[in-house]
Amino acid sequence: MRAIQITEFGGPEVLTEVELPDPVPGPGELLVEVSRAGLNYADTHQAENSYLAKMELPLVPGGEVVGRTPEGRRVVGLTSSGGYAEKAVVPEATAFDVPEGVDDLTALSMVVQGSTAWLLLRRSVHLEPGDSVVVHAAAGGVGSLAVQLAKKWGAGRVIATASSADKRALALELGADIAIDSTTEDMTAALREANGGRKVDVVLDMTGGAVTDQSIAALAPFGRLAFYGMASREKPTPVEPAKLLSHSTAVVGMWLPHAFRLPGRAVHRAMAELFDLVLAGELRAVPGGEYGLSEVRRAHEDLRSRRTTGKLVLDPKG
Repeated sequence: MRAIQITEFGGPEVLTEVELPDPVPGPGELLVEVSRAGLNYADTHQAENSYLAKMELPLVPGGEVVGRTPEGRRVVGLTSSGGYAEKAVVPEATAFDVPEGVDDLTALSMVVQGSTAWLLLRRSVHLEPGDSVVVHAAAGGVGSLAVQLAKKWGAGRVIATASSADKRALALELGADIAIDSTTEDMTAALREANGGRKVDVVLDMTGGAVTDQSIAALAPFGRLAFYGMASREKPTPVEPAKLLSHSTAVVGMWLPHAFRLPGRAVHRAMAELFDLVLAGELRAVPGGEYGLSEVRRAHEDLRSRRTTGKLVLDPKG
């Protein structure tokens, strides 16, 4: 089968197209003929071995696929690696049946970005009706869905940040009440101004660095910041517990694999609700572009440069 393999860690240049034997599923695993694979910013960290889960070489990257099993079952699923290929093995525990009427791009949008947005709002920050919610990178995969969900679930004011006029226009189209330039030098002041001069209740942050520092400073008493990514590749200033205490604020991290350990099948509940919203026309995935397998280096270059919006997918036949 055709696949992308990494034999040394690095940037987009280490992604190489090769022919590999078909993977063989073990107990509790499904073999999936991949119709589309998801492209995520986390994949760029996987390629350089800078993410939370350390990888071993040789490596076929890619953590999400949609396709059919040999029995004809259509599933979308998560895997630790192996997604950038014509066939992949997916644990049964992280596979979800795709309802009729949900296309490949939407299914892939929900399995990582959608469930992440759901868990951030439901479990990490415990969104309350009337809360002001800041969504950084609001035109991205998670951000574009978080804007829609926050608005639907009663946020009082949704404040989007994005780096270009087109991305800010998209965030407004998706339901944000205001969209501000993410490159502003004083994010704390910009967020307060966008919230009518008041500090904000909730921030969803996947950027890191100064954006995180300034967003924490913009939190109101009992405000919550959920940190779920490191797109800037810059480390925020370490958070001092005394400062959290003095302002009654909370900072929480969220990494999706941990959610599968929660009781009550939290991710499965998230996926069921997300698919219901999609089928009801109340939630939509934003297409961000489709790349052939032979174009995977360009895809990673686009991800790293943050030129993209919405959901990016990889066609293993391309």
